[in-house]
Amino acid sequence: MLQLELITLYAFALVLPMLEAPKNLLWVLYAVLWIVNRARKGGFGGAWTRWDTAILVWIVSGYGAAAFAGVHNSEWLSAFDILRYGTVLWMLKRSGYDPAALNRLLFCIIAGTAAALARGGYELWFTKEHATLGLNSVGHVNHSAIYVAITFIATVAWSRAAWGHASLAGRILGLILNAGFVLALFVMASRGAVGAAFIAALAFLVVYSMRAGKHLKSVLVIAAISVGIVLVAKPQVIEKNEARVKENLFLAYRDGIWRAGFEAWRQFPVFGVGMGNFGRIDLQLLEEWSHARGGVLDSKQISLASHGHSLYVNTLAERGAVGLLALLAVLAMWAWDLARRVPRPNSPAIQWAYWGGALGAWLIATIVGMVNTTLHHEHALISMLLLGGWLALKNQEPATQ
Repeated sequence: MLQLELITLYAFALVLPMLEAPKNLLWVLYAVLWIVNRARKGGFGGAWTRWDTAILVWIVSGYGAAAFAGVHNSEWLSAFDILRYGTVLWMLKRSGYDPAALNRLLFCIIAGTAAALARGGYELWFTKEHATLGLNSVGHVNHSAIYVAITFIATVAWSRAAWGHASLAGRILGLILNAGFVLALFVMASRGAVGAAFIAALAFLVVYSMRAGKHLKSVLVIAAISVGIVLVAKPQVIEKNEARVKENLFLAYRDGIWRAGFEAWRQFPVFGVGMGNFGRIDLQLLEEWSHARGGVLDSKQISLASHGHSLYVNTLAERGAVGLLALLAVLAMWAWDLARRVPRPNSPAIQWAYWGGALGAWLIATIVGMVNTTLHHEHALISMLLLGGWLALKNQEPATQ
């Protein structure tokens, strides 16, 4: 039964960016197998910890927002999103999987992203089904770029940590995968994802070099050369940014969307309008709310969208102060544990790969989260696979001194 559980998990990671229905069915099957197997063993992964409390509060915050939603539409169904990725994190953290199993999981995460990109490229350049490069199950090009950026950092971490003892074929594979993900990010032309991926990759390489007692000169030289090449080559993402600045649209109407989100939060400060209901906020509602508070809404300063184009504004508007505090608590614990448990120089490559992947997922979520709605659906699921895998490994290793 344990082997079936692992196979289901690997399949889930593999199809996550590619296939919608199989992804959901595999999550349900994995959860059932995980519970059955732990019940048979007579244990669910040890004593209750602060992480268990944080995950529980995180999940409950979504359903609290549904129960007290200021706007009614899809709040109960949308709250399922936190339940899904929250339980993935919880099950992986308590799984007790050995490094070999987690190594195979990481391979499936990377292979699934590469396969989804290959399909997206085929549909973009050959069949012409799409006008932008994307991942079938992730959706919009900006969100696909976020997913690729997270995978890229995990691949960088795996490649760097395994380089010293990898075979020639393994090194070549690592270089090809990293180059392919970088190329995809530039083709997708998401300014936030490209910038955050560069910062996250540089952060990992700096920490790895410092931890190994190596000079940072080579890392900084490579970073400078990379920036120079990008500035000279001027890929689409650079041209896109220059065009936005010239048009005085650097934020691409996001400031107006954020104003709408803050107006909604002012009306429902504790639990928000309910998850998935940001798109239900319209000018009529905003004017009614503003009038009820004795104010006058300047509709010219408002832009409407299906989501908040910011992790923080979207969470505040949809889940209120309670939901934002729950999110910030998870992010703070995530960052604290990453800083407190940096792998040792001689730690296995899989430790560094998951630590780097969890670091990358945190940086992508928090940095890109300033201008886009990160940490939901597929972004959150891949993030929780990496964070959960790292927590599972962390539980098997003494704390860093």
